[in-house]
Amino acid sequence: MANKNSMSLKIRIIHRYLGFFLVGIMSVYALSGIILIFRDSDAFKQEREVTKQIKVNASSDELGKLLEMRRLKVTKEESNKIYFQNGIYDKETGIADYKVKELPFILDKMTHLHKSKSGDSLFFLNIFFGIALLFFSFSSFFMFLPKTSVFKKGLYFTLAGVILTLLLLFV
Repeated sequence: MANKNSMSLKIRIIHRYLGFFLVGIMSVYALSGIILIFRDSDAFKQEREVTKQIKVNASSDELGKLLEMRRLKVTKEESNKIYFQNGIYDKETGIADYKVKELPFILDKMTHLHKSKSGDSLFFLNIFFGIALLFFSFSSFFMFLPKTSVFKKGLYFTLAGVILTLLLLFV
């Protein structure tokens, strides 16, 4: 029995200090997650004017690729000018003037952290964070003795959380 309590105590201590350590990371992830919810709107974004020199006499089909704009839609085309949402391209000079809406620098960095890929330099932080959260989730069951009412109620809340998540995923 002493060995079981010793293991439980060690997990509780790791849980405590890992929790304190993760407060900063969880705060950034929470804020960036909230910001990402609004990525399809202009919330938090600032408008910036861009002037870019690209290929002369580019076609309207090439324009999106040259300007690195995935959803560029041409609204009007004249002999030497192509008009698109928030901008204009001069075929003779190769200059495109347009406006973009972007998150401020710090918010942009936070959201890139949140959605980093395996090729990004910070992907190890995301892996560590995911593993730490899994440990945090399971180690919380070691906070209370299994025979107590708090533990049993905790299991009901865990089940409710799993059911709610599944409902939201499939509804």
